[in-house]
Amino acid sequence: MSSTRTVFLLAGPSGSGKSRVARKAGVPTLNLDDFYYGADHPGLPHTRGIIDWDDALTWNGPAAAEAIKELARTGRAEVPRYDISTSAAVGTRTVDLGDASCFIAEGIFAIESAAFCRNANVEFVACYLDRPTWLVTLLRFVRDVRERRKPFPVLVRRGLALSRTDSELRRRAMAAGFRPVGPAEALEMVAAPVRSRQQ
Repeated sequence: MSSTRTVFLLAGPSGSGKSRVARKAGVPTLNLDDFYYGADHPGLPHTRGIIDWDDALTWNGPAAAEAIKELARTGRAEVPRYDISTSAAVGTRTVDLGDASCFIAEGIFAIESAAFCRNANVEFVACYLDRPTWLVTLLRFVRDVRERRKPFPVLVRRGLALSRTDSELRRRAMAAGFRPVGPAEALEMVAAPVRSRQQ
């Protein structure tokens, strides 16, 4: 059974502007970061003494996959609400697509979601926000400090570490079939399935 709604998988490094694109697109959004495990989850990977939140083992992939499937097929799903500053789920919320023909699933782990969509016959479009590393590093640091996501020393260490691994993230996205785009082109890609459904 194939899905009745298209999911737009929006990947890219932390700080590349995924959430901003999702807000501007004007379609319902599933925030894949809400599926992080809490900091007290056993066996979380660590790098340089801190939890490596960019490792997929910190993320509940099966739960995210189930939410994508439910949204694609029924238009409604109950999902966690996650607080990054405390590294914990703080409740749940309902994502309801209404009469929307597509939705965005955005986050660094959108790459991992592509294989699930193929196997589950969920119709999807995949793109990767491809921006200069120096710009992403700057945007990420400014955002994290403004939102007080973690203690300042952690933000500095994490930012420097991520700037060295962003190229590997891009390589994985390309191998998974994602298309490298800028923010404007990403918005156009979201609009395309909406237009095709209306014709």
